[in-house]
Amino acid sequence: MRQYRHPSLRSVSLAKAMQALSDPWRIGIVQDLLDADGKEFTCSEFPMSVSKATRSHHLEVLRQAGLIRTRVNGKTCLTCLRAEEFEKRFPGLLALIKSR
Repeated sequence: MRQYRHPSLRSVSLAKAMQALSDPWRIGIVQDLLDADGKEFTCSEFPMSVSKATRSHHLEVLRQAGLIRTRVNGKTCLTCLRAEEFEKRFPGLLALIKSR
């Protein structure tokens, strides 16, 4: 069973968070998760017209920047936003993304 690594947000720099948010696809993923208010998504539920490998890459970048958490449930991977933790580390940053 695949396991995902999630960094402690203390180890994530603002530069790393901003780099993760520098891509329009990744901003879209975060906006979808913000709009979902805590709901978990499978990878295929994100409306992206990119390959499966590219989608996985974008999710990995967001995971390594501390923005998302992915858990395995059987054969399904479920992703949610680490909003509360991220807000404590970088106050106001998610609000800027939500305002689009």
